Amino acid sequence: MSRLGKKPIPVSDKVKVSIQGPLVSVTGPLGQLSRTLPEGLTAHLDKGVLVVDRRDDSTRQRSLHGTFRKLLSNMVEGSLSGFTKELKIGGVGFRATLTGNDLSMTLGFSHPIHYTIPAGIKVTVDAKQTGLVVQGADKERVGQVAAEIRRFRRPGVYWANNEPVGIRYTTEHVRRKAGKAAAGATGAAGGAKK
Repeated sequence: MSRLGKKPIPVSDKVKVSIQGPLVSVTGPLGQLSRTLPEGLTAHLDKGVLVVDRRDDSTRQRSLHGTFRKLLSNMVEGSLSGFTKELKIGGVGFRATLTGNDLSMTLGFSHPIHYTIPAGIKVTVDAKQTGLVVQGADKERVGQVAAEIRRFRRPGVYWANNEPVGIRYTTEHVRRKAGKAAAGATGAAGGAKK
């Protein structure tokens, strides 16, 4: 069996799991999440733990076993404590403001960028207006929203400042590039010494 797939998922007392055929629903303090298991996979609740079983040892069943066990584990964890992604905006005059469900960002374009926050996701902006925190119970949607916000202005790699210009994850390391002038100067000097 898959080592990850056969691991039982502990379910807290604050989380309620409902299984109706292939549909698994998880309800917790932060909301309700549901997922339909593919054919051949079944889930059952046994003494406070959720277990995922597979029908046979085919390649497809083995590959789906661990994946869907992890997805169900994320549902249990998300409905109880939630997931977060932190973003940082770098650049002179770059900032974000939040008005209701609308995130407005000034990112160096001729116009402000507006992004409507989807239901089930909470975005907070810090006092400096350069830090964003995306929170939610669904790990996939939290990651998707954070990626969509980052896509409006990816961090630049040619800027001379110490802090990258653009939107990046706080855990992200942006590799610097030398640029054409610096690369050309070393290449020309190296060629002249022959």
